[in-house]
Amino acid sequence: MDNRQNKSFKLVWITATAVFCVLFAFVLIPMAAQGNSSSSTTLSPRSSAQIQNYTSSMQGVFDFILRSYIEEVDPKTLFEGALKGMFEALDDPYSVFMPESEMSDLSHTTQGNFGGVGLHITKPTYLGIGPNGKPSYVEVASPIEDTPGWRAGINPGDLIIEVNGISTDTITMDEVLGMLRGVPGDTVRIVIRRGERLEFPLTLTKAVIEVPTVKHAMIGDTGYLKLISFTPMTADRAVEAINEFKANNYKNLILDLRNNYGGRLDSAVEIANLFLDGGLVVRTRSRIASENRDFVARRGTVVSPDIPVIVLINGASASASEIVAGALKDRGRAYLVGENTFGKGSVQQVYPLNETGFRITIARYFTPSDANIDKSGIPPDREVKFPEYTEEDVVHLSELINADKIPEFVRQNPRANAAQIEAFAVTLEKEYQLDLALLKRLVRNELNRTEIAPVYDLEYDVQLQEAINIFRSGSFQNLLRNAKSIKAIQEEREIDLAQAS
Repeated sequence: MDNRQNKSFKLVWITATAVFCVLFAFVLIPMAAQGNSSSSTTLSPRSSAQIQNYTSSMQGVFDFILRSYIEEVDPKTLFEGALKGMFEALDDPYSVFMPESEMSDLSHTTQGNFGGVGLHITKPTYLGIGPNGKPSYVEVASPIEDTPGWRAGINPGDLIIEVNGISTDTITMDEVLGMLRGVPGDTVRIVIRRGERLEFPLTLTKAVIEVPTVKHAMIGDTGYLKLISFTPMTADRAVEAINEFKANNYKNLILDLRNNYGGRLDSAVEIANLFLDGGLVVRTRSRIASENRDFVARRGTVVSPDIPVIVLINGASASASEIVAGALKDRGRAYLVGENTFGKGSVQQVYPLNETGFRITIARYFTPSDANIDKSGIPPDREVKFPEYTEEDVVHLSELINADKIPEFVRQNPRANAAQIEAFAVTLEKEYQLDLALLKRLVRNELNRTEIAPVYDLEYDVQLQEAINIFRSGSFQNLLRNAKSIKAIQEEREIDLAQAS
């Protein structure tokens, strides 16, 4: 463990943040990539000769293996293996060959629905122990809300170390997906590892997973708009929510982008359009001339300029979420509360190749202040973190989970009220020496798994509490005027680093 981990362990029950391997703002290309001349760059004669030599050699090796290998080989296996190797050679986690299952998953999570357990997952390409000395287990990027995986309490950053008794470091992503998806009503048994030592089994019942995009509610006179992902439907659903806010005479708006892993670039621009009256949203820069573009907001807004806006962000706000947060911050339209974002400042295109395809980085994006946030993320204007818990707390929490006391309480009290939850949490606090607010949250989570989850939890959510307090204090406009652009913050950091060295 690093020093921070030795001192304390930040529970993913609380923060719901993660560092995932595959997060992207992307553009879907409705054609196979076969030398699209409009988006290609000119190669020198020497480069052209080298390429011809390399492709000829590759063809020769391909043919030789098919003819000479001791066993008959499926040409498709060699073809897909060669493509995987080429993308791995780029040393870019966002540029990858996508087998049929991943192309299907991309389509499902951005367009429609599918049968499964409702988890966005990632997995290293190698099997067994990797160069970092860690097994190649499946990692949960994020659960889709109100799905079997979410209702079971699975969190971003959790590792799925077993599926149906098989260790996930011994099987491929395709095999894992094959077991997690399937006919609604079928079950799958998994083992979750949370942190260094906390492990517990879960049995999930597969269901039809409809990819959610937006949740919303009123908090007093404040409209609360949570964006779960960026799909072609996100902007329309957001407009519907804002119209409801207007009907309720909202005075403020909170845009919650926490744990939003990203999605489509065009959807991010459409969301920014709701708040910005013309002007730059994001700029992309590429060595392909046609990809050097300025995305500009339309004139007019859906959210009136006199409505104060706070954006909630955290370490799992990535890619398209960062495009929106960066645009609203740099344009002086919103104040950011929470934690530093993930730091994903590039754009990918997805090209289909029959049933398979590939995703490739074609540009970096820059916020309106000309800042690229790749690997650094966007800092909040006001940092608010959830409590950190010690290793001793983790041990007690493991004991509590394995004792099954919270599920048993919910089974006996499926309609438990606030007073019953409080009384039960107090007894758990005495027995396990855990934070009372955490225990109440865990009980409410268990109750919520049998019904539609609440849109927000103001009692527990300290970042949401802070946003509401800013509105109520009357300090919003002054805070917004004094907020710095992302570029200015980056330049200050560079000066500080230079002085420190």
